[in-house]
Amino acid sequence: MPFAIARTRDEAHLYLDLHPCACGSVETTWDTALVTAGGELTSRYSGACDDCGTEREFLFGLPERETMTGDFPNFGGGEPSQLLDAGEWLWVADLTAGNVPTDDEAAARQALTIATAAVEEVVKFIPAGQDRVPDHAFWSAQGRDTRDAEPGRFSLDRLLIVRDTYRELAAAHA
Repeated sequence: MPFAIARTRDEAHLYLDLHPCACGSVETTWDTALVTAGGELTSRYSGACDDCGTEREFLFGLPERETMTGDFPNFGGGEPSQLLDAGEWLWVADLTAGNVPTDDEAAARQALTIATAAVEEVVKFIPAGQDRVPDHAFWSAQGRDTRDAEPGRFSLDRLLIVRDTYRELAAAHA
């Protein structure tokens, strides 16, 4: 049984934040460990929901080599995500860029840096020589809904403009 690979700790934590407890809370203090599951070495995130106490557990496959850049956020290397699809990444970028604080320069820069990195993750789904995200890069309901709402947003040219705009806005908050 293969497990979806969490390329980095930041990617795993984003995935966990996007998959709340049944009670709706994302507040969980996660313990991490390497465990064998289904004959495969995995990274286990486990903990009790801070709101209702429900035990939660997620198992992720391990990358061949984790990408360590020292930068935040560090979602992964050059390969596309197995945890979040292209539409989910753009949804994360939209959500983050839409909630940039106006009274805290550091928090604004951080939010725009996350939005920039999320758009960069969408671009990773576009095969070399192609100009748009292919249909198979949308496997979640949220991802398909985001694509279906505005399919033109998944063209390479448009994604690069959005990424560069977020990057410039983040730099303006330096």
